[in-house]
Amino acid sequence: MNRSVLPIVSAIALLVRAAPAQQGQLDSSPILFTVMAALNAAGYDADLESPNNSPLRQEVRAELARRDIPSLAAIKEFVAKHHQPRDTDELGQYISFALSAGLPPDFRVRAGDAPPEVVPMRELSGLLAAFYKEANIEDLYRRAQPSIDKLIEPYHEGVLDALLQVNAYLRQDVSGFQGRRFQVFFEPLAPPGQMQTRSYGNYYTVVITPSPRARITEVRHAYLYYLLDPLATRNQEILLRKKALADHALRAQMLGDAYKQDFLLLTTGSLVRAVEARMDHTPDTVPQSLREGYILTPYFYEALAGFEKQEESMALYYRSMVQAIDLYREDQRLVPVDFASAAPAPPAAVAAPDPKTVVPPIYETLNQADDLLKKADYDNAEKLFQEAANQTGNKRVRAAGYFGLARIALALGEADDAEPLLETVLTLEPEAPIRAWALVYLGKLRLEVNDREHATEYFQNALQVDGAPESARKEAREGLQKSLKQ
Repeated sequence: MNRSVLPIVSAIALLVRAAPAQQGQLDSSPILFTVMAALNAAGYDADLESPNNSPLRQEVRAELARRDIPSLAAIKEFVAKHHQPRDTDELGQYISFALSAGLPPDFRVRAGDAPPEVVPMRELSGLLAAFYKEANIEDLYRRAQPSIDKLIEPYHEGVLDALLQVNAYLRQDVSGFQGRRFQVFFEPLAPPGQMQTRSYGNYYTVVITPSPRARITEVRHAYLYYLLDPLATRNQEILLRKKALADHALRAQMLGDAYKQDFLLLTTGSLVRAVEARMDHTPDTVPQSLREGYILTPYFYEALAGFEKQEESMALYYRSMVQAIDLYREDQRLVPVDFASAAPAPPAAVAAPDPKTVVPPIYETLNQADDLLKKADYDNAEKLFQEAANQTGNKRVRAAGYFGLARIALALGEADDAEPLLETVLTLEPEAPIRAWALVYLGKLRLEVNDREHATEYFQNALQVDGAPESARKEAREGLQKSLKQ
């Protein structure tokens, strides 16, 4: 990652539609728009049936379908050639390309400047140049601007407040600015519910796709990485003396390999979570961060209490804070840690029971519980899901309640608790989406302990559920392939 800091004035500029020279903004990108328009025209259907899509996606697809676009055949071949098994990776490669490409109408990617993952995709530049002209994307993008601005509007105030709060907490000022830029792009033509970040050159970019709520907390999370990661590089000589602690992180199944291999990144990840816990007054998130593998979060959470009592900025305080890490003390803290087991994340959205089959108060309870779960408010979500699970008169409601409890257990990495809850779901009368997802998750849990026989059975049963959502079928097919491998 690139490393520097951003001044308060730059956070304000983020919210203004500005010329390219300005330091940061919340906007759409004509390059991303063109890439996603081309993909959609070529038949890219990821999450196309989701209600969380922007209406603009279908409108653009319909309009492009009516146009004569000679380059489309070659684009379809390109998309097929670069297909990725996971939807996130499929979209991610095109986001990487778009953030590396030059402006239209050329979309040129310079070989010497392209990130490694973009180099194999350089031929897309010529295809996009032809598509841009043939489909008249310049006019289409211009006409889409009012709709895009309306989609971005919910982010403006929230993002501004979040970034100013971070700057105030870390005591950022203009002296920290060194020519870097924090950029947020909203892409309405992409599948919903995704957020991806890239750090190329002097740009740290966040790409957000449509979702039911504005993802302000996630943008703040990315902004903290943007501000704090440069301080780790600046003080890497000190931090590398503490690297022996990284051995503990190797035991954390939920921690990504990038963090296990890069101690500076692990340090930043730990500090980001400690700052969030201090800013949000949520000390209970610190033990969970530790169990996930962010081994320095408890230390930083304690050290930040001292930072808050003095007047130096984090840019100046950081050095003394990391110097004070006591290897022996932290080793003693980490030795007994029982790191969370890797567990599949709960599905982004699962249909609630049909309101016609349940009394309205209970249906509302399930909706409220689902919203709380999405916000990681596990204690309150558990109370509401338990209330539904206790409804003896309606098996479908009980199934939804138990499934909610299982999702909480999965989110917390408590696979041993999740499995019997999922089995209980199947003994009731769950709606088709819940039955399918319960079977998929049981298959994944069995696969994690190398019980291929039962994993195969669960995945096969999931594929046989009439009315199962396509997302669950996709996970079941992928799980079945893994379970059948010798």
